[in-house]
Amino acid sequence: MENKEIKILLAAPRGFCAGVVRAIEIVEKTLKKYGSPVYVRHEIVHNKYVVENLKQKGAIFVEELSDIKDATRPVIFSAHGVPKKVPEEAIKKKMFYVDATCPLVTKVHKEAERHNKNGYKIILIGHKDHPEVIGTMGQIPKDKMILVENVEDAKKVNLTGPVAYVTQTTLSVDDTKDIIEILKNKFPDIRGPIKEDICYATTNRQEAVKKIAPLCDMFFVIGSSNSSNSKRLVEVAKKAGCKNAELINFEKKIPIEKIINCKKIGLTSGASAPEKLVQDFISEIKKYIKINIEEFVNTKENVSFKLPSSLN
Repeated sequence: MENKEIKILLAAPRGFCAGVVRAIEIVEKTLKKYGSPVYVRHEIVHNKYVVENLKQKGAIFVEELSDIKDATRPVIFSAHGVPKKVPEEAIKKKMFYVDATCPLVTKVHKEAERHNKNGYKIILIGHKDHPEVIGTMGQIPKDKMILVENVEDAKKVNLTGPVAYVTQTTLSVDDTKDIIEILKNKFPDIRGPIKEDICYATTNRQEAVKKIAPLCDMFFVIGSSNSSNSKRLVEVAKKAGCKNAELINFEKKIPIEKIINCKKIGLTSGASAPEKLVQDFISEIKKYIKINIEEFVNTKENVSFKLPSSLN
């Protein structure tokens, strides 16, 4: 075993997207400007390591504004976005809030509002109970939007009058295409976004995985179990030809006994997973076997988002 070497095909881009970088920076800058504690409604991003790190710096995570013990302290809304009633409640309670909603999620919110204003019935393609879906559905009256999760749901949709669709930003690109195709066949005049709603980071990470996965004996995605985009990367790897793909969070034991029997493994990380967790994974494998890392760069990203003016 000592002479054996495993090749790690490392996907790029991977890890933090611009929306996640912005959201974490908003929490850190709010703490720096206003001191601790700072409240955050829902996990700022879906990664336990990131959340625990921010807790240590003075952030307190709550699920609802009613859970906040000191209403004089700042509250931050997570990157996933919130229903309209949340900032309305904060204003009513005279709370100071900072909105860390990813600008690409805000774009979807605005599309939904515009379609509603123009008299369209709206189909949201997304996963039930995901915070981003709850936030998007909460932008307009309940009876104006329906949720479609999969191809089967799409086939059952029965609407009259003008129809439009929007999507969650972290879906499987290929699965979403299949759903949209069915909707377009059912509703030839359906209105969609001018620029697709699935974000650049989701698309880029999935494309890199598609190219690497067929070459691998195993594929690992570093990310939390509640991270939609990380779970989609595991599905993409399996669909692309690597049946042995799994999600690894920072609390999960790395399956070394399986890895040492491989010739090539693929590695990437979800958009809310820090690079440190990728490097920790590699360091752990190095303890048991020689490795040769080859980074596969599918595309380069140079996207960044401005911080809210209240933090300047």
